[in-house]
Amino acid sequence: MKFNLERNEMEARIEEADAGRPKLAPRIEMVGPVAAPQAEAKQRAPRSRRVIALVALAAVAVGGVVYGLDARRFEETDDAQVDGDISTLAPRIAGTVKAVYVAENQTVRKGQLLAELDPADMEAAAAEARAALAAAEAELEAADPTISITATSNRAAVATSASDLASARAAAAEARKTVAQIAAQLAQSEANARTAELDRGRARKLFAGQAVSQAEVDLRENAALAAAANVESIRQALAAARDRVGIQEARVATTESRAAEVRSNAPRELESRRAGVAGRRAAVELARARLTQAELNLAYTKISAPADGIVGKKAVTVGDRVAAGQPILAVSQTSDLWVTANFRETQLRRLGPGQPADVYVDGLGTTLRARVESIGGATGSRFSVLPPENASGNYVKVVQRVPVRLRLDAGQPGLERLRPGMSVEPKVTVR
Repeated sequence: MKFNLERNEMEARIEEADAGRPKLAPRIEMVGPVAAPQAEAKQRAPRSRRVIALVALAAVAVGGVVYGLDARRFEETDDAQVDGDISTLAPRIAGTVKAVYVAENQTVRKGQLLAELDPADMEAAAAEARAALAAAEAELEAADPTISITATSNRAAVATSASDLASARAAAAEARKTVAQIAAQLAQSEANARTAELDRGRARKLFAGQAVSQAEVDLRENAALAAAANVESIRQALAAARDRVGIQEARVATTESRAAEVRSNAPRELESRRAGVAGRRAAVELARARLTQAELNLAYTKISAPADGIVGKKAVTVGDRVAAGQPILAVSQTSDLWVTANFRETQLRRLGPGQPADVYVDGLGTTLRARVESIGGATGSRFSVLPPENASGNYVKVVQRVPVRLRLDAGQPGLERLRPGMSVEPKVTVR
């Protein structure tokens, strides 16, 4: 129906055009065989123009339908660019730049030396750390054997104190036995003295009765005196023996106290030695860690490329004094590039990982093949420095854009000429 209306409108426009043309002066009508073809040609001309117009309209309509159907197979955007990792290099220590080995826009390989700081200060610090480590190790070697020596000495001291205690106890027991023996001897001597005293009394009585001689009396007198002297002597010996028992018992107590002290102090002394050795060992570890740090600082005087790429933003030259963390140059890693396409949120309905895409590169005038790798976790506005806060003011709905990463197929000609930031126009096939 729409097609018929368009055809009628076209025919009307053609007729109006024919009516508006200026009429030519009347010509002499030719009669005969020549006039008939000309009249027929005049009748066919408007008809052919109408056919051409109708065909053009049909072609436009078909083209529009085909374009509409074909456009549904793709999602495209011109808000896209080439992306890649850019490493900003900075020294990890402060120092003076001794040499710079690269220039702006120079291609570098991973591990290539880019710049170097003066290593004199770091070399001196490393030498000092090595000396400190050697001193700490020597102190540890000197202190380490004292543990075994102290342990042996403690065992010997404990054994000696135990032996002394046993000896003191044996001596005390022997002294008590001696006291008992002397006490028995004293009892016997006292009995003998009493017998001698009785004999002396009888001898005196017998002498008074002229029954015995004076010599017998004298003998009994001397025997009584000797028995009394023996008793006194044994009493003195008993007193001395009892004193020796006291002395031995005091020695036993002293020896027991010393033995207890040795048994108590020996483990503490050993632990103290072990703690001292542990401290020396910790000092060695500390000195070793400082040496490692000094050697690392010495290695940090050489700044190397972290990956293959191209040097940019070079901001250092020989003689500059740089601080730790101060950016001095950047390396654009052109070996691993991708495309970040910011599609409208309404275009994400049919987008998904794995879909093929054609990426037209403005700077190269060529189209590269790619695939959808991932879809961003938030819109670009949410990652901005000042994200919108619709709840805090007037709200205006704006179609947001979501970053989509496209991974370029490897091995394509022209990849080596891509640079991060170049504008591209990706076209993703969604059907």
